[in-house]
Amino acid sequence: MKYFFLTDGWTVCRVWASDGLWNETAWRRQPNIKRLNICLVEASEKLWLYCVEDVILTVEVKPIMNTQNNSTTAQIGQVVLKRLISAEQIIERLGAAEAMCQLKSIHSVAQ
Repeated sequence: MKYFFLTDGWTVCRVWASDGLWNETAWRRQPNIKRLNICLVEASEKLWLYCVEDVILTVEVKPIMNTQNNSTTAQIGQVVLKRLISAEQIIERLGAAEAMCQLKSIHSVAQ
């Protein structure tokens, strides 16, 4: 798996694999991209952690259009993420951050 952080209020658009732009007809499925329940907060900005399958090389992201939000992010068209990171890099990033864990629901595992 590969990973990337994405700011709250942004969404994934197009995806590229080794053979070019992701083609759902050829792959017979959508790309495996999942937002995890882990986020970093930097300068009051939430950065959500996403995981993608190894075959994905590049991800295009764009801000979600919100008519009530007149911030500068609404002026940005899209951004292409070309450097997806590994699990080891995620652990390094989380270890370097001043982090606080907030758990909303925990299910105990029966032993």
